[in-house]
Amino acid sequence: MSAYPFWRPSRRRSTWTPRKRFALLSVFRRLIRREPDERGAALVVVIGLGLLLLTLVATAMTFSVSGSLKASSDQNWNGAMAAAYAGVADYESRLANDNTYYRFGNPAASFSAGSTVTAPSAATENPAFGLGTDGAWDTVTGSDGTASFRYEVDNAAYASSGVLRIRSTGRVGAVARSIVANIRQDGFIDYLYFTVYEMQDPAQSGITTSGCADTYAWAGRPMPSGGTSVCGDIAFGSSDVVNGPAHSNDTMRICGATFNGTITTGDPGAPGANYLKKASDGSDCSGQVFNGGQPTTSPVIAMPATNMQLKQETRTDAGIDAPGCLYTGPTSIVLNSSGTMTIRSPWTKKTRIVGDPATSGSTPAACGLPGTANGQLGSTAGATVPVLNANLLFVQSVPGVVTDPNYMSSTDWPSGQSAATCSVGNGIGFPVTHETAPSARSYDCRKGDAFVMGTLDGTMTIATDNFLYVTGDIIYSDASTDVLGLVAQNAIWVWNPYCDSTHGEVCPGVGLGEGGAILPDNRRIDAAMLSLDHTIQVQNYDRGGNQGVLTINGSLAQKYRGSVRMTNSGGANGYSKNYTYDPRFRYIAPPKFLSPVSARYSVNLLVEVSSAFTARGATVP
Repeated sequence: MSAYPFWRPSRRRSTWTPRKRFALLSVFRRLIRREPDERGAALVVVIGLGLLLLTLVATAMTFSVSGSLKASSDQNWNGAMAAAYAGVADYESRLANDNTYYRFGNPAASFSAGSTVTAPSAATENPAFGLGTDGAWDTVTGSDGTASFRYEVDNAAYASSGVLRIRSTGRVGAVARSIVANIRQDGFIDYLYFTVYEMQDPAQSGITTSGCADTYAWAGRPMPSGGTSVCGDIAFGSSDVVNGPAHSNDTMRICGATFNGTITTGDPGAPGANYLKKASDGSDCSGQVFNGGQPTTSPVIAMPATNMQLKQETRTDAGIDAPGCLYTGPTSIVLNSSGTMTIRSPWTKKTRIVGDPATSGSTPAACGLPGTANGQLGSTAGATVPVLNANLLFVQSVPGVVTDPNYMSSTDWPSGQSAATCSVGNGIGFPVTHETAPSARSYDCRKGDAFVMGTLDGTMTIATDNFLYVTGDIIYSDASTDVLGLVAQNAIWVWNPYCDSTHGEVCPGVGLGEGGAILPDNRRIDAAMLSLDHTIQVQNYDRGGNQGVLTINGSLAQKYRGSVRMTNSGGANGYSKNYTYDPRFRYIAPPKFLSPVSARYSVNLLVEVSSAFTARGATVP
């Protein structure tokens, strides 16, 4: 039998008869041909498979479209938040270009209720102040019109704390999101310690060497040599601890001191340059502790030339809702824990003024009444009035302009005073008995000097056009809510009386620094202090013995470095330092406190809130 398949030819004679071939073809036909009922079953299978394929395709398309929509929604969600941030940045930019821009906003905005914003003029129109579905939106630059923002301004707390609030809403597509930001102007209170020049005030040192008074050390000021400080450079010593941020436009000299905050300097040679580790005489020193990091370079910060703008806050014709109070000549201010203050100011005639220069004035009871009767400003006990909460008082020198309402000629005197009394004192008790006045410029009876002490219950700023003396502790009644600013055109003195027998004084032997035991007199000052032209310094820091510790809770800024302590062959004199930054100054400022010449604003608090508007612009209740 052959092993070949049946379709292969065989050499032998085929045994396939016609009948067999017919039968085989019948089988093939039956395999190929289907009966009608079998063809219907196949159609059902084909349709089912088609439906299955269509379902799979539809499902895939659904997932694809859904993913695209989700991606678009996420993109709009994130874009709306970015647009809200762009609104805050736009408002900051407008403030930087015009530091009076805080006045503008849409007074109809719900967020602005209680504030004093007004609509800008056509010249300063801002589409971001739009409201409602027909109101304008400002377009985010570079978004091709797909992203926009609008914002509302609340300036109600600006005068009292220096803080502006803004609610900015951004929108992209059908999504709108809102944020609220607190914006504060950067200022001297950003630092616990600030100086323009790290040298003694020439008015105190008497140094007149060319290039000393107005040149930075890194810009060519004569350097200490031969163990002598040519310009009166002052270094931080081993007992100094600075618990907060510090900045000087000048080169800082540091020996053995501890800095627990950041240190910045206008010196372009920072950070960490070895010449920072120098003593006052220029010699090398060690022991510096920089817990906040090595000193780094930061731009120079310019002080205003004058604080006279604060005097304008006492005008009744300047559009100020609540003017402050103006006092003339030497003025004593005792802060009382009851929320009041006792003021003695014999030269004062008018406590609020009209015009610049002033041409008339008024005497509101809130400032105390001029005169010498009991309870009046010129009386021995002075006038007791409520603290000027969220406001300021300004002490000016006796004006020399005849038309000024507080004018008094050089031959006229307040009741109870005369040329004779003025030659030995300022009419309100300084110098005290046995005290030797530190200089001929001290305690002038016609100058705008303030003498401040006590416990503050409230928020207030005290400013002078001459000296400001801290005559005792200044303490907050509530350290979480009370805020004080002290601003002097000239020096701020930590009053430290001394009796010097070489000037003809008969010294008591106790308490004034000569002839007997010296009683330590620890001093505490809770305040932000600023001296524009001179320094913040302890009187008689170089004599009188050890007075204990000077504690400052707040900030101090000055043109020249103030001396606090000196150790000589007779021992230690003055105070050791304990300075701590008030962290609230990162967010608030004393009322109407001065800021640097170049206005810079920063956001110190930002949170997302429920959207103020829909994407169509309708207000959300």
